[in-house]
This record gives sequence, C-alpha cells and structure tokens, in this order.
Amino acid sequence: MRRPSLIAASCAAFIAFPAIAAEVPVIVKIPRLTVEASEKIARAAMDSCRKQGIQIGVTVVDRSGDAMVVMRDTLAPPVTLEISRQKAYTAVNFNAATSSMADRFTQPFSVGKVEGLVFSAGGVPIEAAGNIIGAVGISGAATGEQDEACARAGLQAIQFELETANL
Repeated sequence: MRRPSLIAASCAAFIAFPAIAAEVPVIVKIPRLTVEASEKIARAAMDSCRKQGIQIGVTVVDRSGDAMVVMRDTLAPPVTLEISRQKAYTAVNFNAATSSMADRFTQPFSVGKVEGLVFSAGGVPIEAAGNIIGAVGISGAATGEQDEACARAGLQAIQFELETANL
C-alpha cells in the first residue's frame, strides 16, 4: 500500500519542480559602480580634506572590494594608500561604516584579526536603490572622524545619482 503513495508523491514533486525552478533566475543582475562615479567620489573627498589642510589617501572599491580609483595627495604618506584600501574593503564587506565597528571585534582570534580588515573610522559603504555597490576609504587625517567626514563629502558628490538610481 505504501508503494503507490510514495510513487504518487514522487510524481507530484517531479511535476512541481519545473514551476519552482522557473521562479529562480538563471542569472543575477548586479549593479556596478562606474569608474566615472568612483573618480567623482575620490576627487570630492580629497578636495574636502584639502580645504581643511589635510593630505589623504583615498580608495574607492567596487562591491567585490576591488579598487576602482586610488589617489594619494601630494604630501600624504604612502601608507595612506594601503590603509584607505583596507578601510574601503572592510566597509563594503560588512556593509557598514568602519566607525560603527571600531569596538566590535576586539577579542583575540575574532574576525577583527583577519588580515586586510581595518575597523577604524574612515570607511563608508556606497549604496544605490538599496544595493551595496562599493565603498570609499580615507586615511591621512589626524582622526578617523575626519577621515570619515571626507569620505562622506565624497559621497555627497554623487548623492543625487545614488538616491535616484533605478536598478
């Protein structure tokens, strides 16, 4: 008696499978940050810091954490490039400003000890239409708060486009 029920259930599942599979897309459309937008962010961030007499390194990364634009102001120390990249990389991977995570991962052997992550202020994610599309990282100011303010000034340069993006 059980065999016909099992066969019937298997047939029903097999028949329903194409309907379930049809709902799952074969490809995923992924919004991407353009190099032109990345340049605008980096330039505006650098200009904001310059107005305060601060020389910085700035990195804008795409949603994968890969650098799109890297700039170092004339007198900024070379180390600002690597730190800005790591801040941007951290912000995009956690989809949060690095300032919000400064005290979050302080235990030994925590995720904060993973090489390449920096949890000090100055990294800010870039979002458009609810999608993370990248991040900007700044290094070189006297404080992380100043770094973050410059990063946010960079985002302001394309804020309208980010808010009105139709993805």
